[in-house]
Amino acid sequence: MKKLMKGNEAIAEAAVKAGCRYFFGYPITPQNEIPEYMSRRLPEVGGCFLQAESELAAINMVYGAGGAGARVMTSSSSPGISLKQEGISYLAGAEVPCVIVNIMRGGPGLGGIQPAQSDYYQATRGGGHGDYRTCVLAPASVQEAVDLTQLAFDIADRYRNPVMVLGDGMIGQMMEPVDMDKSYRPAVDLADKIWAANGHIPTPGRPRSIINSLFIDPKVLERHCERLDAKYKKIAESECRWQEEMLENAELVVVAYGTTSRVVRSAIRKCRQQGLRVGLLRPITLFPFPTEAIRNTLGTAKCYLAVEMSAGQMVDDVRLAVNGERPVHFYGRMGGMVPTVAEIMDEIRKYATPYQKTPAEIALDSAIDEKFQSVTDAVGHILQRTRKKMKATGSGK
Repeated sequence: MKKLMKGNEAIAEAAVKAGCRYFFGYPITPQNEIPEYMSRRLPEVGGCFLQAESELAAINMVYGAGGAGARVMTSSSSPGISLKQEGISYLAGAEVPCVIVNIMRGGPGLGGIQPAQSDYYQATRGGGHGDYRTCVLAPASVQEAVDLTQLAFDIADRYRNPVMVLGDGMIGQMMEPVDMDKSYRPAVDLADKIWAANGHIPTPGRPRSIINSLFIDPKVLERHCERLDAKYKKIAESECRWQEEMLENAELVVVAYGTTSRVVRSAIRKCRQQGLRVGLLRPITLFPFPTEAIRNTLGTAKCYLAVEMSAGQMVDDVRLAVNGERPVHFYGRMGGMVPTVAEIMDEIRKYATPYQKTPAEIALDSAIDEKFQSVTDAVGHILQRTRKKMKATGSGK
């Protein structure tokens, strides 16, 4: 049964259903409904909610709960996520799984409280110090935010790594129908957390657990980083997700994610009606980025257009995927401004050419037109004879 829910509250409930029992955070607009919901909901299921004294404290509490093997989540918005970056690097270095939700707002600095997508670099490039990556999931609807939040916990446990759910302020604040009765099925491949420091008695099969990201010996640290890098490559191979629409013969491929992709979808459908060969590729995972999916469109694509609520960040990954083989254009709005359907259609018209029919298609259309005309003439002749006959006999008007 579907229920109308605000995005932030739906994300929180999805986390609870996925087994999250610990939440540590600090309030900041536009994600405040997540901690508010968790403060009421977690005690009902035997969990723990704690509003920390700062974002720095919150992320280190996540480190503690995750290191003990619990499913734990934190959430914030752009400036707050910036403050958590050192802790996120520690979590990645110590291989502690957790879920981090970023409901993005405009920046830089305090910026504003309106939606934006200008945290893309921060999310996909690690954001903190050192060589590390986090898997990044980007929902485009409230239902998808529910599904991806639940998936995030499984990915985090599967790879012992932080996972970020990256939504903009519109995803967090909009209300849409969601199906919360869909049975969540945890991944069957998740191993027991024998690595967790949960107070167990050490045995030969399970020695004392050490949750640590400090390696004094540079050779040991290098081996650790190489193992982490191999893990990130495995994530890239196994967890990449994207959506395609109208790409079969698209000469212009528009790449957009999150809320922006919904505006783009409306624009390309209208442009298709006007005879423009345009399609949409929507990354669902921002890391791993769907590079191969973009390269698979090179057979028909003449150029690409990245649309973002930023000055241009994801466009760099599109350019890396295309590798200079086609032009890559960009259109963005900043400061909390959302691109409109009309604006995107104007951009599409700059680069897309009207659909040109092949000689074979033209000949087929001509033959169909001739056949249709002959049928029309025949029907008209029959109607004319029928009217004359009716007039002569006085049987009708």
